Amino acid sequence: MEQERKLVHTTRIPVRWGDMDYYGHVNNTVYFRYCEQARIEWIEQLGFRVDPNCDAGPVVINASCTFLLPVNYPATVIVKMYAGEPGRSSAMTWYELFVEGDERVYAEGASKVVWMDMGTNKSVPLPEGLRAIL
Repeated sequence: MEQERKLVHTTRIPVRWGDMDYYGHVNNTVYFRYCEQARIEWIEQLGFRVDPNCDAGPVVINASCTFLLPVNYPATVIVKMYAGEPGRSSAMTWYELFVEGDERVYAEGASKVVWMDMGTNKSVPLPEGLRAIL
């Protein structure tokens, strides 16, 4: 059974000339950066710092992306981020990438985020505030 998803964040990201590859479209690795940017913005908007000097924070342990249509410069990418029911120390997140002015989905992605103790590199329970939002 597929997990229920809740839209938690939307962001707009201008495509940079340097995001493109030899073939003239956004390089596949950059899609992961777009999803990362949405995830970091969301976590920070919730009041959590994404900083290696923090005691604990989010770490991605799995990420995937399905590339449906090429994105070309100039464009603005719209990333919609969804989150699912939290586990003890983790939550699934999903992403849809659009190009502003176009209703088609250009890419779909997912990542599993685990809350990690930065000193021990071991998972710890999700903060209660984050759990409540999810």
